[in-house]
Amino acid sequence: MAVDRDHVLRSAAALLTRKSTATMDEVARAAGISRATLHRQFAGRDALVRALEALCIEECEAALDATRLGEGTAQEALRRLVKELERVAGLLAFLYTENQLFEGEGQNEGWARLDARMAALFRRGQEGGEFRIDLSPAWLTEALYGLMASGAWAVTEGRVAAKDFHYMIVELLLGGALRRE
Repeated sequence: MAVDRDHVLRSAAALLTRKSTATMDEVARAAGISRATLHRQFAGRDALVRALEALCIEECEAALDATRLGEGTAQEALRRLVKELERVAGLLAFLYTENQLFEGEGQNEGWARLDARMAALFRRGQEGGEFRIDLSPAWLTEALYGLMASGAWAVTEGRVAAKDFHYMIVELLLGGALRRE
């Protein structure tokens, strides 16, 4: 019987976004396969995490494509982007803590592509007078990743309602924490 790699990855992603310390045995059980079968697909946890990274980058690029970043105002595009990224937020949150992904020469070039596209959105908003110019597009991109990860963790742990995810991310990123009169 052939193993559906996509099913295994999505099962691993679902488990690891809820329990980042899950063992390979737990990942195999979640996917409905034996540990030996899992190891035939992924030599170890690092290989599994790298495959999840590739899946996440692919899904984030698809979200960026669907967002139509050049249409409407930069604020409208940002709102659409957060909505599109919401379905991958849990996986982003898991990968956000996987330091080995961001070290050395083995870093996936996909992150740089994602960063460049998001930074271009923030730059467009700055040039159009919509976004603050005292914060760099690179920092705004990192802030977006951080808020997405934090939002995903808060929803997973039941500290905030899933229906509030989009609102919380966009409003904090665009409006900051200062109370307005």
